[in-house]
Amino acid sequence: MIIHDDHRHRHHRRIGRGKIASGSFLHDGMVIVPCSSNTLAAIAHGLSDNLITRAAAVTLKERRKLLLCHREMPLSPIDVMNYQTLTDAGVILAPANPGFYLNPTTIVEIVDFVAGKLLDLIGVAHNFETRWDPKRPKPDRNVDII
Repeated sequence: MIIHDDHRHRHHRRIGRGKIASGSFLHDGMVIVPCSSNTLAAIAHGLSDNLITRAAAVTLKERRKLLLCHREMPLSPIDVMNYQTLTDAGVILAPANPGFYLNPTTIVEIVDFVAGKLLDLIGVAHNFETRWDPKRPKPDRNVDII
């Protein structure tokens, strides 16, 4: 697996092969998308057995912003405990929950909402529509639930 840090560097997932595994690598924050329950647990318990979990551990150690976009549903009791541990450590947990209050009509709008929300949280400017606007027209939907 290849991961990207600032679109100029490419790193192999093996630990120790990337600059992002060092606290001297300066960055404004890290986002892990998608974040599996396995990766969530590894980060919560300080396991740094690959470049992603090592970079996350270093991000926490250096007191930088760390966002995890957990992909699992439903949550297990262990996931909930890991959420608590990570929240206490300063991690921002942002599951990929779309904002249906924007009345998306396409999958692209749903994905763009989640991407825009993550970018908002990390402080990156974007043009995605992620904010509620009472003037936005509501689509005409007639849905029958049987």
